[in-house]
Order: sequence, then structure tokens, then C-alpha cells
Amino acid sequence: MAQLSMTGHRAPAILIALAATAAAGLPLHALAEQGFQYTVRIAAPGKLDDLLRENLDVVRFRGNARMDREQLQRMVRAAPEQVKTLVATEGYFSPVVSARIDDGGEPVVVIDVQPGEPVRVDSVDIVLEGFAPNPQSPFDTAALKASWTLPKGDVFRQEDWEKAKRALLRQVVQTRYPRAVLTETEAAVDPERHAATLRIVLDSGPELRFGELRVEGLKRYPASIVANLNQIKPGDYYSEAALQAYQTRLQDTGYFASVEVSADLSAVLDEQIEAGKEQQAGAPSPAVATTAAPPVLPLLVRVVENKRRNVSAGLGYSTNTGNRAQINYDDLVIHGLKMKSALTLETKKQTAKADFYFPTTADGYNDSFGAAYVRSDIEGEDTHTFSITARRAWGTPLLERSIAAELLTERKDVDGSKGRRSTSLPLTYSVTRRKVDNLLFPTKGHVLNWQLGGALLAEEPFARASVKGLFYFPLDAKNMVLLRGEAGAVLSKQKDGIPATYLFRAGGDQSVRGYAYQELGVDEGTATVGGRYLATASAEYQYWLRPAWGAAVFYDAGNAADQLSGLHPKSGYGVGVRWKSPVGPLNVDAAYGHAVKKVRLHFSLGISF
Repeated sequence: MAQLSMTGHRAPAILIALAATAAAGLPLHALAEQGFQYTVRIAAPGKLDDLLRENLDVVRFRGNARMDREQLQRMVRAAPEQVKTLVATEGYFSPVVSARIDDGGEPVVVIDVQPGEPVRVDSVDIVLEGFAPNPQSPFDTAALKASWTLPKGDVFRQEDWEKAKRALLRQVVQTRYPRAVLTETEAAVDPERHAATLRIVLDSGPELRFGELRVEGLKRYPASIVANLNQIKPGDYYSEAALQAYQTRLQDTGYFASVEVSADLSAVLDEQIEAGKEQQAGAPSPAVATTAAPPVLPLLVRVVENKRRNVSAGLGYSTNTGNRAQINYDDLVIHGLKMKSALTLETKKQTAKADFYFPTTADGYNDSFGAAYVRSDIEGEDTHTFSITARRAWGTPLLERSIAAELLTERKDVDGSKGRRSTSLPLTYSVTRRKVDNLLFPTKGHVLNWQLGGALLAEEPFARASVKGLFYFPLDAKNMVLLRGEAGAVLSKQKDGIPATYLFRAGGDQSVRGYAYQELGVDEGTATVGGRYLATASAEYQYWLRPAWGAAVFYDAGNAADQLSGLHPKSGYGVGVRWKSPVGPLNVDAAYGHAVKKVRLHFSLGISF
């Protein structure tokens, strides 16, 4: 019984090609436009055909300036061995291969491959060394073995073998054992039995825990900005996921141009070196050392601070609010606070605002306050709003919560007539829950947002509630259904005196497509104003032609009204293009508004919340 033993890593394809080329005696020179011409016909099943066409020398060197009939004959004689080497990577170790040249005008190279029965995994022996027993929090070695991705019965492919080894090691080094190594990997292939025996030995190395926080690079910002965002406590088990989450939180603050969060492995190595020197000098024996506490890794944060002040400007266009010009001014240190301000001028809306942010507290709270002036002229309703807001936010990107209090004054003019002023003190509690497979480009799961609030201190006291959701249903790798819905209600004795900001309207890019921004609502003269009730829904089918490009068809419906009985839905439907841009999904839609009998173009970037 013959056996082939495969250990270590796969030889790169280019080395195989170079070896075969050297055996054929073919120099490696640049291709010429006009060289020796011939045709290659490969008869091989399934993916093997593509594999051979992409890697066989007899295919790649067609048209080479130094090719002639003698060189071709040498290459054809070498082709069967090269074919066997290539198809072995796909699990076929006993193929029947023939290669010949058919003459009759232009030469035709005919390569016939009968791969035979593939080699399958016969047994897997995973040996785990180390993994010191810990009754309080044992490492689940059984689950680790069960996660092996190349089990008994699978076809033994070289690529799958490499992936399985990397995945096994990755699970261990990501948590508790960052110094784990594969000390032995072997795949013994028996071509006669079409069986492969796999053996993997994984040494965990020492179990490591986090130590104290060390910060490098701070100059103008207080250390509390870094320390308060640290959720890793001394004594916690090493976790790569915890390091990445901490780094993301620091990057999101805006204080730093770059952030690197890591565990200082060099500190452990230094301790081990010192311990070795002490033992040589007659210090406690290794038997005593084994009872010592596991090594700790100092938590190291290296930062490069952003410049204190930043000014930026931009021009744009929105299919909701028209042409846009914007200028931003940020100052990261004003009496210990971070300020972000912006002046935005749009065709239908103009905004000036400034917000001040406190550093995140040790309990994870993000407190801020600010002021804003907004003037809008939409569908015949002209509003001027000034507000002062205090907000507290907390949570994670998966579950965000906030509570905000506003002092809001508003003047509203409808249909060209002078309206009334109102003053109120609304309070709003908001929750956003994201349960998706990818926060930037979700394809499965849902996103929900609900708000509850109102104002007792107001000319017209009111209570307000709203909920909206996005639901992603993948059919397969290329097909997906997206459902979207929103509902809201405002309860009060009368509508007059309720700020327009807290009433509902529909229509636009993220609402009912086919209609202008906030075109759907309550008719008041020739104007459209907000209503006390809202209901919208959308169904969309997406087909991804390529990983980054897709097409969509959709149907939207909804409306806003002052009475539930008046919620007569207006529909819009159309087609769109989807692109996974570097900053989020870009949507371009052409929608027909059934009620207005018009086609409208819509642009949107990212998901609506």
C-alpha cells in the first residue's frame, strides 16, 4: 500500500509552474503578440477544467515568441505530471491523464483527464496540549474539536486543509491563549484506499490575562478619555474581540487620528527571562513556579491625537431637500468639552447648530448639550424652530439608548399666512436595536427603533410614540427581500400648539418613494402639514449581479393623517440600482407615484437609522 505524506504548507502555484517549465526546457521571456500558435482542448469535469486552464503551462505559454514545435512537444510530455500535481490539490490523487498533439493545420493539444474517485478524510486526530484545567472557567476543548471544518467523509482538498488548520488556531489565539501554536500537522494520503488520515497537534501555550492599562501618546487630552472607555478589567481573560471593541470605541470619539490597542506580550517574555535568571541563581524551583498565578498582559493603548481644531466644507445635492452647501467647525477642547458645529444651507431647509460633548463617563454614559436653529419651507409649510437640547446616550452599536430634553420654540406659517408661535419642553426616550450579520452592509436580521415621549409643559400637552423597522431576509447568496415599516401616533386634545417637528408626514427617499420629501400629510389650503398618525410600509426585492452591484424592484405605501380613519395609503413603485460603496450602501431609485402620476428619482446612502 503506497502512501503520500503531506506536511506543512502547500507549495505556491508559481513554484509548480516554474518547476514544470524548467523540466520542459522553456525559457521565461516576455510574451510577443505574434508567436507560435496552437489550440488547447482540455476534457476535465467541473472545476478541474477551470483549474487546469488557469495553471497549465501549455495554456499559459501560447503565443510565446520562443515557442516552436519542439518546445511544444516537450511541454505536452510534461503536462500529465503537472496535471496530477494540480488535481491532487482538489483531492484527486490517482487520475488517468493523457496528452497528445493532433496535427492538421494549426496544432491542437488534447488533454484528457479522468480524475477517478476523490480522496476523502478517513479520520481526524486533534491533539490538544496545554489548556490548563480551570474549574472556575474551563476552556471548552470539546467545542473546539467539534468546530473542525474538514471532518471525516469530506473530500480532502488542499485549500480546505489549510483553512481548517488556520480556523482551529484562530479560535484559540483569539481568547485566553494568544501564544498557541500548531506544533504538528500531517495529512497521510493513501491513493489506493482513496483515504486521508489527518493529525493536528495544538499547543495552547500559557493561559494569559489582562493587566493594568498603559497609555502612550496623550498630550493635550485627559487620560480619562481613554480610561473611561475601557471595559477590560485587570484579571479578565485575554480576548482579541475585547481589544477590537475597545479600539473601536476610542476611534469613534473623534479625539484620535489613529488608535492601536494591544496586549503587551513583550512584558510576559521579559518576566519569563527574569524568572529563568532567578532559577539559575538558586531561586525557587520550577515546581514552585508552576503554582504561581498565570502571567498578565499589560493593556497597551497607543494613540496619535487629532489636531484640536478642524474646519471642513462641502457641496452636495439631496433628492429630499435639494442643493446643499455645508461648513463644519470642530474644536476638541473647550473647557474639557468637545464641540461640533455646522451651518447647512439647503434649498428647502437651513440649519445652524452647535453641540458640546462631555467625555464618556466610567459608567459608559455620553452626555451632551447643544442649540440649533432650523428653518424649513416644505410643501407650503414654513417653520422657524429654535431649540436647546440636553441628551444622555449609552449602550453599544447593537443596542443604543438615549434620553433627551428640549426647550423648543417654533413659529409656523402655513400657505403664506402668518401662523402662531408655540413653546414646549418635550422629553423623548429612544432605543435602537440592531441584530444583523453586518452593521455596514446587512443581509440578514433586523434593525428596530422605537421612541416614546411628549410634553406636559407646553401650550398643548401631548404624548408621542413611534416605531420603525428594517427586516432583511436572504433567499440565497444573490437574492434578498427587504421589508420596511414605520408607524406613529400623537395623542392630545387638539393639534394646534404641537410643534411641527413632533407631527408626522410621509414621502421621500426613506419613506414612500415616488413622492416628494414630506409630500404626504394633511391638506391645509394649498399646503401639506403634519398629521397625528403615520403608517408606511415597503417591500423590496434585491438581486446582486456582482458582489458590489445589485438591482432592485420595490413597492411602497403609506400616509399621514389627523385621524386613523384618514390613513388612506398612497402607493409608489419602481426599480433601482444598489452599490456597496466604501461608506455604506448607495441606492438610486426611479419610482412612480401612483397618486400624483409622476416618476421621481431618489438617492440615498446607508440605512435610514
